[in-house]
Amino acid sequence: MFNKKSLFLWAFVTLVMSCNQKSIIKNGDIIFRGAHSSELSEAINEVTQTKQSTNYTHMGICAIEDDEVVVYHSDLGKGVVRESIKAFLLSKDDNTYKTDVYRISNITSSQIDKAIQHAKDLLGNPYNTTYIFEDEGYYCSEYIYELFKEDSIFQLEPMTFKNPETNSFHKGWISHYEALGIEIPEGKLGCNPNGMANSDNLVFISHLQ
Repeated sequence: MFNKKSLFLWAFVTLVMSCNQKSIIKNGDIIFRGAHSSELSEAINEVTQTKQSTNYTHMGICAIEDDEVVVYHSDLGKGVVRESIKAFLLSKDDNTYKTDVYRISNITSSQIDKAIQHAKDLLGNPYNTTYIFEDEGYYCSEYIYELFKEDSIFQLEPMTFKNPETNSFHKGWISHYEALGIEIPEGKLGCNPNGMANSDNLVFISHLQ
């Protein structure tokens, strides 16, 4: 049980963290979340590692609303949602997410406003579990790509679902596509959090945790 002193300390730390986040994060910042222990997250991370060794498996766009930071993102099991940054940072297991904030360079406030409005318009769309652009819904990086598609912030690249060291499909992807009953879409155009984090149009701002 928490005593009054512990409760006060918890509330104070939460307040400080909230204020710190608001001082760091600006409207339109892109937030990247690191891998946790699920098989699919490990599969995403393993086949999308970059030369800069980022290990992100999820991403969203930040907005400042009513003096609070919220995140618009598309998450497996949720679809496209709006959540407080506290909810976005909350791990589903005992692991702690690695979370970093990036900012788009050379973009206007009107472009940011348009992207965030588009993010709101897409709320309620399902998560795209096939990771094929033409299919219904949006996976996390596809959602962010869609918001800035007219501004050419991010580029699509041929997707790979193979471990670069073994050149064989990760078992997580094999299980995933067997359950869907479709072939692995190797080579189709797409995007992923690690690749987008390394875009020349993004500037690293800060680690959050």
